[in-house]
Amino acid sequence: MKRLLEQETAITDLSFSAELVAWQKKHGRHQLPWQNTRDPYRIWLSEIMLQQTQVSAVIPYYERFLSSYASVKELADASAEDVMAHWSGLGYYSRARNLHSCAQQVMNLYDGVFPSDPSLLLQLPGIGRSTAAAIAAFAYGARAAILDGNVKRVFCRVFGVEGFPGEKKVENLLWQRAEANLPAKDIEAYTQGLMDLGATLCTRSRPNCQQCPFHARCVAALTERTAELPARKPKKAVPEKSTVMLVVLHEGHVLMEARPNHGIWGGLLSLPELSRMPLSVSERVSQHSIESALAEFGEVSAFDELPAFSHGFTHYKLHVQPVRVDLLRRFQLAGQSGYQWIPLRGIASAALPAPVKKLLLAIDAA
Repeated sequence: MKRLLEQETAITDLSFSAELVAWQKKHGRHQLPWQNTRDPYRIWLSEIMLQQTQVSAVIPYYERFLSSYASVKELADASAEDVMAHWSGLGYYSRARNLHSCAQQVMNLYDGVFPSDPSLLLQLPGIGRSTAAAIAAFAYGARAAILDGNVKRVFCRVFGVEGFPGEKKVENLLWQRAEANLPAKDIEAYTQGLMDLGATLCTRSRPNCQQCPFHARCVAALTERTAELPARKPKKAVPEKSTVMLVVLHEGHVLMEARPNHGIWGGLLSLPELSRMPLSVSERVSQHSIESALAEFGEVSAFDELPAFSHGFTHYKLHVQPVRVDLLRRFQLAGQSGYQWIPLRGIASAALPAPVKKLLLAIDAA
């Protein structure tokens, strides 16, 4: 017991919390669209969108969602296709699927009211430990600790925490520090202060140390190790994959395929693909292969390779060879479940992956 108390004392630094609260109240962000509210729906929506995404990218999506779905009930009642269309371009699409599912569960389990207990929030789809704490703190004033990527960086630099934060042992130590340093009051300013400090001053590259309230005591700054802390993730070779996407056109419409709900671009519409077998592009893009792939959809009149492009995902890099295929005539979609023809003019509002939408918009503008 004595050793545990000594360990807790070693990581508890309430002066850090007090200084951070004072800094946030004077220098932090106070005018973001989801601030100055206790509405758990708006706070939850912003927290989900802000996962692995910059504030500047989130704001227009956040405002568009609220314009279409002003309440958790409206979001729960929306179709999955509409929700994905609103999310299209923001990336990490599992967040959108979880967002929709979470709204439905909040309606079914809690009559449309988000619970104030972080442990109950944690049981909802798409809400992790840090997100649950942020929602509870901002909406209900709950004394709960957050630990997102920005907070990990702040703790690692200020307190000189060694090791890669994604490693379980290091992450556990950071959680202990996050819990130990919670202030007795002003939890909202403290939580927002951690976010603000990591987003505006203690950035990954070129941190503004001179303006940081902890510059005089920050281990990384004092030892000139801001570029080394936190330790970077050990590098691994990034797998590469390739595919051929077919841009099948007929009378101003493009053929789209619904992707399965799981996996990359899950739940979105995308372009049909030729087999991802390890063959060269020239072997896959032949008249026979294209006509065979599209035999049920129409009669091919011409095809042409478009400029190839690459797209990076979290776990691999995808190389795409798009091929424009014009049909002389198209057949009715009778037994081709999951396929649909969409007007090129409607691409901008469709639920498509960002690189696919960009490609089709360029074709429509040509």
